[in-house]
Amino acid sequence: MFDAYGKIYRYEGLAGLYRGFWVSSVQIISGVFYISVYEGVRHWLAQRNIDSRVRALIAGGSASMVGQTIIVPFDVLSQHLMMMGVHGGGDKLAVGTLGLSIKPGSSKLAVTVEIAREIFRRDGVSGFYRGYMASLAAYVPNSALWWGFYHFYQDELHAIMPSWVSHLFIQTMAGTLGGFTTTIITNPLDVVRARLQVQRLQSMGSAFRDLWAEEGVRMFSKGLSARLIQSATFSFSIILGYETIKRVSVNDEYKKYVRW
Repeated sequence: MFDAYGKIYRYEGLAGLYRGFWVSSVQIISGVFYISVYEGVRHWLAQRNIDSRVRALIAGGSASMVGQTIIVPFDVLSQHLMMMGVHGGGDKLAVGTLGLSIKPGSSKLAVTVEIAREIFRRDGVSGFYRGYMASLAAYVPNSALWWGFYHFYQDELHAIMPSWVSHLFIQTMAGTLGGFTTTIITNPLDVVRARLQVQRLQSMGSAFRDLWAEEGVRMFSKGLSARLIQSATFSFSIILGYETIKRVSVNDEYKKYVRW
């Protein structure tokens, strides 16, 4: 991970670490649908007296399925932007396996549009959903497990922590632990998903076989350190924001029941 950081920074500067950022930020839109589905499904299951951990598991998986349907085309574009690097003596940029050559100084929008055109020319609309099933296979279990582990760790931490410990602190710790656990379990699926989207392979099976031939058992930990750091940061910040906004948003008559 540190080797990758160093080389990207050396050859492309700080901006290289943020390639594909604006395309990735479209996930904000899918996030609105994601959390709406999550809360809606949890509420529906709560009316049927389903256990809170099971509610979180089912709602998390359902929310991810909707979110991935929206975000996969942007994820494909983002992956290709991230794989863009200096080529040909530094006078041109080569974009991943698409083989595009783009003039220096081209705007990020122009590069993104060029990549989108090339994907559509080669594969049509289906090109933007390359790796869709792999994304579902990676992110639906990831989301379901993350919310399930979040509620599990929250209950366990509540049982062992003194009553004076902040409830919000317990929730952020539970989210971070849930992120760690989920990332370790689902990392191989995420590696297969990334390989499918970037290297234009035809199936999850072929991606898995290629990875196994190249990496062996190391494929299960490929990129794990970076994903663990990303997961810990994401989980902590998401729960901090999510639970804080829920507390601030309650009606006045319920504020006395809010525990910070």
